[in-house]
Amino acid sequence: MSIIDNLETMRARGQDSALLRYSLGNEYLKAERIDIALEHLTEAVRMDPGYSAAWKLYGKTLAAAGRHQDAIKAFDHGIATAELKGDVQAAKEMRVFRTRSQRALEAEL
Repeated sequence: MSIIDNLETMRARGQDSALLRYSLGNEYLKAERIDIALEHLTEAVRMDPGYSAAWKLYGKTLAAAGRHQDAIKAFDHGIATAELKGDVQAAKEMRVFRTRSQRALEAEL
């Protein structure tokens, strides 16, 4: 059984949580199944809007999907969330990713 299968089994048993959705999103992203990854990461940040790591991965996945404007919004929310929690490193990383998405968006114009 794969990691995805194990995580999906947990979800099917009702063990749903932001962490589980983050984990599913991460594994689907690794498998290059971006649409499914986005579904789980969207749910992760809905379930726990204070989960800065989920915001970071959500933004990175949106950027991978070419949705740079949405990625910028996700990174902005994630940066604010990380700063409120004192998670300086996560905020710093998201600023870098946000800059990349901003550049990609400008290059599209």
